[in-house]
Amino acid sequence: MPLHQGPQASPAAHERRLALNPFFGEANPVGGMTEAPPRHRLPDGPLPPMSAYQLVHDELMLDGNSRLNLATFVTTWMEPQAGVLMAECRDKNMIDKDEYPRTAELERRCVAMLAQLWNAPDPDSAVGCSTTGSSEACMLAGLALKRRWSKRNADRYPASARPNLVMGVNVQVCWEKFCEFWEVEARLVPMEGDRFHLDAESAAALCDENTIGVVAILGSTFDGSYEPVAEICAALDALQERTGLDIPVHVDGASGAMVAPFLDEDLVWDFRLPRVSSINTSGHKYGLVYPGVGWALWRSPAELPEELVFRVNYLGGDMPTFALNFSRPGAQVVAQYYTFLRLGREGYRTVQQTARDVARGLAERIEAMGDFRLITRGDQLPVFAFTTAPDVTSFDVFDVSRRLREQGWLVPAYTFPAHREDLSVLRVVCRNGFSADLADLFIEDLKRLLPELRRQPRPFTHDKDAATSFHH
Repeated sequence: MPLHQGPQASPAAHERRLALNPFFGEANPVGGMTEAPPRHRLPDGPLPPMSAYQLVHDELMLDGNSRLNLATFVTTWMEPQAGVLMAECRDKNMIDKDEYPRTAELERRCVAMLAQLWNAPDPDSAVGCSTTGSSEACMLAGLALKRRWSKRNADRYPASARPNLVMGVNVQVCWEKFCEFWEVEARLVPMEGDRFHLDAESAAALCDENTIGVVAILGSTFDGSYEPVAEICAALDALQERTGLDIPVHVDGASGAMVAPFLDEDLVWDFRLPRVSSINTSGHKYGLVYPGVGWALWRSPAELPEELVFRVNYLGGDMPTFALNFSRPGAQVVAQYYTFLRLGREGYRTVQQTARDVARGLAERIEAMGDFRLITRGDQLPVFAFTTAPDVTSFDVFDVSRRLREQGWLVPAYTFPAHREDLSVLRVVCRNGFSADLADLFIEDLKRLLPELRRQPRPFTHDKDAATSFHH
């Protein structure tokens, strides 16, 4: 199916025009608008700027309220000062580092801050870059893993050896894309029983001489749980002792890499583990920046093959660049530096602890209702998943999601992957801006809906595949 299609209706649909407020036309003799603009064709001429703005603004009112979106991990609130900075930098092209040297310098500082936060052996020598988000960062990390493997196996690749990447079936879809786009076999460890993510033993068992790396997720999108990075590394250490295979680990810390350093300081998951070669995170998730920024870091230059890096000279210095995208605004990188500067370690700790407290408190209150069973409790990522209790037969999680949407709440309902397709859950993501007061309102709306749901003769979901939404 094409990504985007025109209107699939009668030829007359192509001629449909936007609904026009009389104030823009007949009632505005100086506006110059004599007819409404078409929906799917360029207008013949220009519109007054205020009219064009109002037409677009009014249509966007039909979008959901992002602050009530409990499906997304992406930041939905920032301070006004951050918004001003972003507006001042949205015309700066991030790729033009020699033209915007201070923006490039702020990117370099962010990389250095993250290298120290993630305990790189030498933060000054760690290499990294900003990206448009974790998806691009994961692609870059995967490319580095594959290139390092192919150089070690130059005598066998590509003639007879096909590289593979080991990960849990719960990985974000960007890893499946990476494997498809760059011709890598995806070796997925399925879920089993109450284990909903990758475990050390299963990871090591799937590795062989063609494995480019193992991906460990610090915060699964399915339930908010951390994968056991240290245990995975230990299992791979033992594998190397037995077989000589040296398998690097990439930590996909899209969310957890900006939570664990502040709330779980005793958890060893980062560059303190010698086997961890690279880490990514989403600045626009728990990095607390509006959408459009991610980060990828390697523990040292040795982990990032030099031929993948392009270099730009600015102010007589050397700025390495490694990206799939080219032109993009510098606004999000500037906003990330602002947030690092604004909050510091203690500020981030306070913000993330508040989100975790809201998640844990909300999970406990949902469990206390008796209609639901918790899968996770929000004590790792500020995220928890829950399903209906075993004795509930009148409604399912899809009914709950649908009814909550009527109140403005966007709560994803979905079925788990292999081998737990029998389990369907709801997931709540607690971000900065989803306050305890909003959590109270959410509980009130859920309690208000429950009596009606309990009176249903049966669940109203006929097609779970169609009902499943918000996979990530």
